[in-house]
Amino acid sequence: MATTEERLQILKMIEEGKISASEGAELLRALDQDTQGETAVPLKGASKPRWFRVRVTDLNQGRNKVSVNIPMGLVNVGIKMGARFIPDDENVEFQQVMEAIRGGQQGKVFDYTNEEDGERVEIFVE
Repeated sequence: MATTEERLQILKMIEEGKISASEGAELLRALDQDTQGETAVPLKGASKPRWFRVRVTDLNQGRNKVSVNIPMGLVNVGIKMGARFIPDDENVEFQQVMEAIRGGQQGKVFDYTNEEDGERVEIFVE
């Protein structure tokens, strides 16, 4: 079953306007489904990653524009919802990021700087 912390994080994202209520409901349903059918085996000697974090920084002001934390159990749903924010740039290898996440990589899995828009996008798995 989903932890209280994960549920509260989803509710907080709704409250802050980062996601809509319907998206939040979809995330909660997916979280329940994921925890019921969880069969993945964590890497030996490594704790299972719990959070998928995305940070978008405004390079001109040096401040975070976006900071989103999603429970790992919801990454597939979150990726579908966040696909519209993927940069349209041939230098961005989205599939490599997904393979790193599915392969159990932890830490920073993506770092992209768009000088034209003055933004830096970082993705962490922790």
